[in-house]
Amino acid sequence: MLDWVKHTITPGHCIYVTIDRTRWGTINLLMVSLVWQRRGILLWCEQLDKQGNSNYDEQLRVLSPILAELCAYKVVVLGDREFCSVKLGRWLGKAGVYFCLRLKRNTEVKSAGKLPQQLQGLGVAPGQQLFLNDVQVTQTQGFGGFNVAAKWKKRYRGFAPDEAWFILTNLETIDLAIKGYAKRFSIEEMFRDYKDGGYCLEGCKATGERLITIVILIALAHTCATLQGQTFKQQGVQAYIARPESLGASQKRHSAFRVGLSAYRWVGIGDTVLQQLAATLMQLTPNKLPEYQRGQRAMRLAIAGL
Repeated sequence: MLDWVKHTITPGHCIYVTIDRTRWGTINLLMVSLVWQRRGILLWCEQLDKQGNSNYDEQLRVLSPILAELCAYKVVVLGDREFCSVKLGRWLGKAGVYFCLRLKRNTEVKSAGKLPQQLQGLGVAPGQQLFLNDVQVTQTQGFGGFNVAAKWKKRYRGFAPDEAWFILTNLETIDLAIKGYAKRFSIEEMFRDYKDGGYCLEGCKATGERLITIVILIALAHTCATLQGQTFKQQGVQAYIARPESLGASQKRHSAFRVGLSAYRWVGIGDTVLQQLAATLMQLTPNKLPEYQRGQRAMRLAIAGL
């Protein structure tokens, strides 16, 4: 995967790397992924020999080799509240890496000349945002030199998130921090694709090295399907492969991964028997011939891309 990154993305560009953990049953996996087209591309996976959250040493063990390989890029590491360790943020900063790590709302921060205050007491309300520059985050022992970005999404149709985002970061503006952290959810989509969106990983009974081997195979298949789906979207043939998008919809119905995965099933429609039946129907309804020819072209492009 790292070779693909180096051949696809020009050195010096900004890339986002997400660290997260997923579990089911007794399986507990720590993963690092690259954000690509709103999906996660798996870069590293390690099975933890315990239940519960990962610790600082385990997080460094999976991040260190990835960051060493991506030293030619401007890397932004994203993590949720499990990875909100100030110690981790300090290590990333010293390594020359940007980061956006979500803090717990009861974390205390201290600005110059002021008393420590919990983040939830800053007065951020739905629809509001706040940026604290160069503050001290007081967890056990104080660590300074961080920025904290806070945002509570506005109420929409009577609903609002339960709490605000509080992001520990070394990025310079609130927009960069909030937009960066929002990309973290790509790994949640990747988890969904792995587990029940396409590959049913949760039904796997393997453990240890066999499980990691299966995860690697799924990661390769997932990456191929995502890249192929993106190609099909650029060619404009996704409407033939998957259910057409609704007019006026604010969000896409199908991701690039879903289009790429559906293409394997769709090309099977073009077997000899069905082609003969379609040809007969075209003789009965010649006015549909242009649409049929466009569909045949789309199938040829899909087959060429698989």
